[in-house]
Formats: sequence, C-alpha cells, structure tokens
Amino acid sequence: MNPMDIMKNLQNLQSKMGEAQEKMKTLRADGASGGDLVKVTIDGTMEVVSMYIDPIAVDPRDVMMLEELVGAAFTDAVRKMREVLQREMSQLAGGMNIPQDFMGGQ
Repeated sequence: MNPMDIMKNLQNLQSKMGEAQEKMKTLRADGASGGDLVKVTIDGTMEVVSMYIDPIAVDPRDVMMLEELVGAAFTDAVRKMREVLQREMSQLAGGMNIPQDFMGGQ
C-alpha cells in the first residue's frame, strides 16, 4: 500500500474521530427513577447536564432513599447513553458490528 494513501487514511480517520468527539457533547440521554421523582440528563461524555428532584422525594428523615433515587437515575441515563453511543459508533464505523462491551457496557 502506498505510504501517501496510509497517511491520507489516517488523516481522514483523525478528522472523523474529532467530529465524533464534538458530536458526543451534543448527545443527550435521560434517566429516571422513583416514577420520575428524580431525573438526570447526561451528555455523550457522561457529564451531568441537568437534574430534577421532585420536592416530594426530599424527606430529611430519609436521605438514603433520595441518594438511591439519584444513583438509580444516573445509572439509567448511563445505560441509555451507552446504547446511543454504540449506535453512533456503529454508524461511524460504516455499519461494522461493534461489540457491546466496547463502550464499557455489561
């Protein structure tokens, strides 16, 4: 293979990866728990974008329940984002079948 073709392919791949990283920042996934008492939205970099806690869920005598609801909502959002990222990466890879654990899934 021509070394110039290899360099061109590497540059093309590098450009696509840069585009994918930028797109990841725009992706969103919502997680919820407790019948929507707690909602968490994350982006494709797994950063929390927003969080909603219904005042009903705030009971100073049961902080542990609120902690569990927040954790469950975040976990739900991460699970959904992994599905989104797997679809996006599959499209980027031209439809290649990417293993589910590639994005850190179970």
